[in-house]
Amino acid sequence: MELQGTTILAVKRNGKTAVCGDGQVTMGQQAVMKATAKKVRRIFHDRVVVGFAGSVADAFSLCDRFEEKMQMYGGSLARAAVALAQDWRNDKVMRKLEAMMIVADKESLLVISGTGEVIEPDDGVAAIGSGGLYALAAAKALVQNTDLDARTIAVKGLEIAGEICIFTNNNLTVEEV
Repeated sequence: MELQGTTILAVKRNGKTAVCGDGQVTMGQQAVMKATAKKVRRIFHDRVVVGFAGSVADAFSLCDRFEEKMQMYGGSLARAAVALAQDWRNDKVMRKLEAMMIVADKESLLVISGTGEVIEPDDGVAAIGSGGLYALAAAKALVQNTDLDARTIAVKGLEIAGEICIFTNNNLTVEEV
């Protein structure tokens, strides 16, 4: 039984970054197992926000490993992200983990994947998960055409994705740095 399905959207604007995630966990393609999961959380003395998508157990494992890397590198988000991505790509056990992460602090917004990528979006908008492309498109349109703040754009982007993607719901968790 594989539990997965989520959407995470992050928006960086005017000195603030909001990371928003829906609450849906699905079992395969057939059933919603939980509608109120929290897949966005604060780590490292509440200075970093992490959002994760993919297999639930894998995502939690990666989040814990990322927090260890943050401790190891004294809070340097970029160094911790690169170190995690290197481990993830090179370790035989970690390589099988099926998840992605968005991490943000006051200065940076990064996407970390299991294939070794650490990506900083050009425009301050990033999304992962089942409804990620829907949320990304909505947020980009809002960034380009409104003066809304990061938190409002992240919430509206996720709400729009929830109207389109059957693996995304509107039980949202939002954290801002």
